[in-house]
Amino acid sequence: MTERPVTVGVVVHPRDEAQAVAKETAAWLRDQGHDVWFADGDPRPGHLDLALSIGGDGTMLRTVDLVAADRVPILGVNVGHLGYLARVEPAELQDALSRFLAGQYRVDVRMTLEVEVTGGGAPGAPGASGASGGPVDRCLALNDAVLQRCSVGHTVHVGLSTSSGPFITYAADTLIVATPTGSTAYNLSARGPILAPELRALVFTPVAPHLLFDRSLVLDAADSLHLTVLDGRPAELVVDGQSRGVLEEGATVTCRAGAYDAHLVSFGESHFLGILKAKFGLPRD
Repeated sequence: MTERPVTVGVVVHPRDEAQAVAKETAAWLRDQGHDVWFADGDPRPGHLDLALSIGGDGTMLRTVDLVAADRVPILGVNVGHLGYLARVEPAELQDALSRFLAGQYRVDVRMTLEVEVTGGGAPGAPGASGASGGPVDRCLALNDAVLQRCSVGHTVHVGLSTSSGPFITYAADTLIVATPTGSTAYNLSARGPILAPELRALVFTPVAPHLLFDRSLVLDAADSLHLTVLDGRPAELVVDGQSRGVLEEGATVTCRAGAYDAHLVSFGESHFLGILKAKFGLPRD
């Protein structure tokens, strides 16, 4: 064990099973002399040594948003249906924490995505509304930013530009900008490319585009993507699975590499293709 007590922040899914795991784990940590902070409870302390995400990948994404700027390592506990990001099972948690406290762990650094809205429908402009009525502004994502149609039977019309200038205009059901980590999320179901998570790149994938060019693009992380809503057809912006509002004509969503990486705790060797095989039930050799 470490020679000094540590402070552990806990972000937990509301389902009963996750809450039970969090309560048991907090009691165990406190018995060992460590401090525990719950994201939905006490005021946050000045420093966290570890962020513990208990739930599914959605909880992991929320945890990244909370602590990435402080470079806090995150340990994900899978109490969801598909824990691609959260690798530790509840039965393994106390052992995993003991190994962390003993310094027997590694940190996988993952690129994040900064998502910013400007122009028509931007903060303070008519037509911009967040999921709870607030403004759309700037946020951080681990997986992806998605512009999607607001109603059945319509497409979004979006002009795509990069740092080097205008590219083409898309009429499509959905447009996805993903990180390498997010390449195995919505991008994967849209038949986009799978990238090793340690890479630094931007992945752009159109869903059901109404034009001959329907391929994904993989761009350098130093580049940026600018998606401008056109032709009076509103589009909903969804970031890491959470609606950020409906954008009107003239709004531009800019996606670039985030200023802060996510730091994910893991143990032993990390075999990306082995994880893919296990999580997606792929046949073995």
